[in-house]
Amino acid sequence: MSTTCKAKPAAQDAHVWVPEVKQVTVSKIDCQWYVLQTHSRHEKQVRDRLSAVGIEPLLPLGKQCRQWSDRKVWTTLPLFSGYCFANFALTRSLAVLQIPGVARIVGILRPEPIPAEEIAVLQQVSSVNPLMEPCDYFTEGAWVEVIRGPLVGLRGQLVRRASHHGLVIRASLLQRAVLIRIETDDVAPAQ
Repeated sequence: MSTTCKAKPAAQDAHVWVPEVKQVTVSKIDCQWYVLQTHSRHEKQVRDRLSAVGIEPLLPLGKQCRQWSDRKVWTTLPLFSGYCFANFALTRSLAVLQIPGVARIVGILRPEPIPAEEIAVLQQVSSVNPLMEPCDYFTEGAWVEVIRGPLVGLRGQLVRRASHHGLVIRASLLQRAVLIRIETDDVAPAQ
């Protein structure tokens, strides 16, 4: 099983260069989710390049209000800047690391897979594209479960901000968290 990289681009999609990689068949059982650290502001390009070489990416995005010099603008940004998630077998880690924009596979001594529960939460959140804002990893608040709306079944900590409530979602391996705006009527105490 060898992967090769040639100088000629294999796929061209909106100025995204993808190295030509020999396709290797890997059973879905061997695949696990890993966190890829990306170069600054390369998350969307890495997502597109992973898809082009047949690796399932996950880049949770959220809407955030940004103040420009003359107006406020709603932009779509990654929930975890500088990171992208990918589902692959470790035997393909060299092919993943050769993708332009990928800095490394996150782990202490070696790549560490993400628990399936955390990936399920991130997939559910990314399907909704919620309003979000940066949040401290450690926050105080009651554990709640969403009972209404597109995030039904999601669990997290409810916190109060100046004018709204939010649900804190954490990625433990990254030691990062995001706050998703939510109405208090849509949550109930966690069992």
